[in-house]
Amino acid sequence: MADLHICDVRLPDASIGCVQVIDGLITDIAPEVEHADGSPVLNGNGGYLIPGLVDAHAHVDKTTWGLPYRPHSAGPTLLDLTDNERRVRGRLGLTVEDRARALLTECIAQGTTSMRTHVDVDDENGLESVEGVARAVRSLEGQIDVQIVAFPQSGLLRRPGTAELLEKSLSAGADIVGGLDPAGFDRDPVAHLSRVFGIAERHGAPVDIHLHDGGELGAWQLELIAENTRARGMSGQVTVSHAFALGDVGVARQHELAEQLADSGVGIATVAPGGHAMIPIKLLSEHGVRVCCGNDGVRDLWGPFGTGSMLERAMLVAYRCGFRRDEDLELCLDIATRGGARVLGIESGYGLAKGDRADFLVARAQSAAEAVSRPERPLLVVKAGRVVARQDGVEATPAARHREESRR
Repeated sequence: MADLHICDVRLPDASIGCVQVIDGLITDIAPEVEHADGSPVLNGNGGYLIPGLVDAHAHVDKTTWGLPYRPHSAGPTLLDLTDNERRVRGRLGLTVEDRARALLTECIAQGTTSMRTHVDVDDENGLESVEGVARAVRSLEGQIDVQIVAFPQSGLLRRPGTAELLEKSLSAGADIVGGLDPAGFDRDPVAHLSRVFGIAERHGAPVDIHLHDGGELGAWQLELIAENTRARGMSGQVTVSHAFALGDVGVARQHELAEQLADSGVGIATVAPGGHAMIPIKLLSEHGVRVCCGNDGVRDLWGPFGTGSMLERAMLVAYRCGFRRDEDLELCLDIATRGGARVLGIESGYGLAKGDRADFLVARAQSAAEAVSRPERPLLVVKAGRVVARQDGVEATPAARHREESRR
């Protein structure tokens, strides 16, 4: 693997410096880095260096990316949305593989280097979407790392045979076992969680459960998930996505739930949803709960919104939380980077220190707060030491010439 040297970047301590990459690892990051004559030097144009963005909650199988705009056609309830998607998805005009690849390519250009995507598994769709997304991911090998969640979008218990398909999906490209509203949608939280955790235990796989149920019903299910996680020794292997109930209950109850989540090692993924109370990310973080965020659906049959940008998603998290101060915006960027790495289990070797994997981007900003408050397409995106996206103006020059220019 060729060496990579990037200079004139703003480092996390606000100084201007350089990054040296050899064999896919960061080998030096400092105000001055020595380069071998003849090796190329990329000019970061004073952009801000950020660890690779982590989209910890996506649905790339659902996207209509690459297709013309289509008006939203579903009703307002979760059942309306799932039924509408089953009716329409086969008539979109592009395969799951093509649509997923198109969106993943855009996410790469926007600075995402790792992702967890939920992919529908049901008695009508079978394993088709899992296999299609897996092919799309393989076609982009070396540009982005993707974890696939086998997701029972239409229900687990209410559609017989789905549990068996979830199990089979783990041999067809899926990495993680998903669940969906054990009480509100499947009407039997004990049986639902028993099936999900049972499959995960048999295959040594993590768990990621969508939980839209609000209020005390959702809070109770959070407790059940925490109890299952502790009882099965799966700390650090379980994530609850959305967890709207955390934004509904009072502050005292939020503290109580946060303690249980932290104690059991259950992570929380938010998408800064519109139409629902925002979860208390500062409170959760202060209790030691692993918190991450993701784009959710991007221009799909569930909604027409989304750009694939995790910097934009971090901005939406900040906006929904009412954040304005730099330290709070920095927390949102941390959730979109290191928080996601912690939840996805990739934190070892992740970051901007010597010896870390060279997964990073150079943002059009001078600070973390500016990158979040004014999200733009990155100047440069590097994955495993390879430049996977670059904007005009990030030019390569020979190292000797660069050193001469630097002395002037």
